Amino acid sequence: MLKLKNILTIILLLASTLAIAQQVTVGEQVYFTTEISEDASPAVLERVLSANEKRISKILFEKGTYHFYPDKAYEVYSNISNHDDVIVYTAFPLLGFKNITIDGQGSTFIFHGRMVPFLIENSENITVTNVSIDWEVPFHSEGIIVANDEKNGTFDWKFTDEYPYEIRNKQLIFLKPYYEHTIGETILFDPERKAVMFDTEAYTAITTKSKTALQNNVDKITYKYKTDPLSKLHESWGIENNTWAEQLEPGLVRIHGHTKKLPPVGMVLTSKGNLSSNRMSPGFRVTYTDGFTAINVNVHHAGGMAIIVENSSDILLDNFNVTASNGRMVSTTADATHFIGCRGKVTLRNCTLKNMLDDGLNLHGVYQEIVDIKGDHVFGVRMGHFQQQGFTIGRENDTLGILRLSDSFFPNSKLTIKSIQKMNARYQIITVNEKLPSSINVGDLVENLDAYPELLVENCNISNNRARGILLSNPKKTIIQNNTFSTEMEPILIPVESGHWFEAGNAANVLIKNNVFKDGQHSGFNRGVIRFVTDDDNKNIAFTNIEIIDNTFNQFDNLILEIANTDGLLIKGNTITNSGSFPMLFSENSAIKIKTSKNIKLQKNNYRGKAKEIIEVDKEMLKLKFR
Repeated sequence: MLKLKNILTIILLLASTLAIAQQVTVGEQVYFTTEISEDASPAVLERVLSANEKRISKILFEKGTYHFYPDKAYEVYSNISNHDDVIVYTAFPLLGFKNITIDGQGSTFIFHGRMVPFLIENSENITVTNVSIDWEVPFHSEGIIVANDEKNGTFDWKFTDEYPYEIRNKQLIFLKPYYEHTIGETILFDPERKAVMFDTEAYTAITTKSKTALQNNVDKITYKYKTDPLSKLHESWGIENNTWAEQLEPGLVRIHGHTKKLPPVGMVLTSKGNLSSNRMSPGFRVTYTDGFTAINVNVHHAGGMAIIVENSSDILLDNFNVTASNGRMVSTTADATHFIGCRGKVTLRNCTLKNMLDDGLNLHGVYQEIVDIKGDHVFGVRMGHFQQQGFTIGRENDTLGILRLSDSFFPNSKLTIKSIQKMNARYQIITVNEKLPSSINVGDLVENLDAYPELLVENCNISNNRARGILLSNPKKTIIQNNTFSTEMEPILIPVESGHWFEAGNAANVLIKNNVFKDGQHSGFNRGVIRFVTDDDNKNIAFTNIEIIDNTFNQFDNLILEIANTDGLLIKGNTITNSGSFPMLFSENSAIKIKTSKNIKLQKNNYRGKAKEIIEVDKEMLKLKFR
């Protein structure tokens, strides 16, 4: 029997605990009705911005369609990785929020202009659920090819009223509310398949540019420091317009000057403008956030990626779907999902990712280049790509690896961060706890070895899009299982990429199991369905401990696996057949190509394709046989 004194003590402790719990979890459930639907930005924003004084635990919307305009939305200048650095507008600036759920209850949010629907920064445990995101006017443009003239080298492009345009100095300019774009980046879609057209690389991109006929003294322009030839300034130097447009009748435009094959009649040609200015409105921007969940979310369009996540941890996307709406060929104008410098665990489950103009999933770290050594503990780094400006490579006590890729794809030394001083978007100064090794040189690369997550991708469909299904540079445990792929480029690409996007990471501990691959690489590239590749031409090992097990490859062409710079690969129980869906483009290829690799095993695979030679290996692996 407990004494009365002890019972009273327990009661007091329980009461105290309950009071603390109530203080932690208390927060208003905010409910918005369709009364605000004509422009929901002001009402939503007013309540979100007052959350410091009156905490919110949940925001619910009466089921309906809500429009969001930028005119009265929250404005912020933002460096968004792999996007343009621009002023953006949002009605959901979740800045420093904790433990909040936004539930659309089946609603559709329609955005207008240059907006980021959800801007989530420095937050914890954020959930968005039961909502569809779309734009009234898309950031891209698309129209059907109705005629082509081989003799005169022209094609006729027809647009619906959804795509207003003007012809300015003989150049076709698409006009949108708050935005405009040139022809720029283009690709063909097959309206019957609602997918990227077979062999589109023979026809697109439309060759809108050529070299200028005259330059004077340009070679005398010099810079003290390294410049970026892809930046908005330099991308136009030495380039002039190659194509020109004339209107035949309202909505029908003839294009002159294209130098590839003319686009076939009946195909849909999509356009999204120049690379340096066509990514400004992702659906979700999540950064420095621990715990983000999206369940039952549809993103039908975005002027960039559906979701971009940076320097965050523990991300779950369940039934997160990217699909085109309103009869459009295109969903998002860039990747469906993209993760940079994340940690913890990233999970994609039960997702459908279709018709994007870039990858289904891209996950990687960031390489920064050492540009000066300022002391025993201090060095300066530079961001390599203009669309990664502003990215901070890590936080206090994170472990940095120093790499010289000509010597190895793995770090030659490790240091821990003491502090990072951001001087500008491109240049930062890093102070480390340890004395810099004598081997460190200007030109070496830095990566954050702690900023990689475990990854699980299961029960997803990634198809009908331009570019890859999964682009992966991740040394942590990765499982890709029970998915379906049918993509214009590689369904799975695992690279080391240090010279263009500077996307860090060399893959290890990857399991690719029980997936279905259908007609990958159907746009015309001579590449494998699954491809391991580095952009440095050496024999250094980059990828370790990979398993490709129990997958089905139903491919129109021969090349299935393209493996390089790998140590430890098991290829087991896979079935390879020829789909016959399209004509073979590279019938001379073997089914499997392996070079600069070791410890490769093939077991119990079933080949029923058409390659004359199943496996092709370099001289160091002459004994390797297909099994």
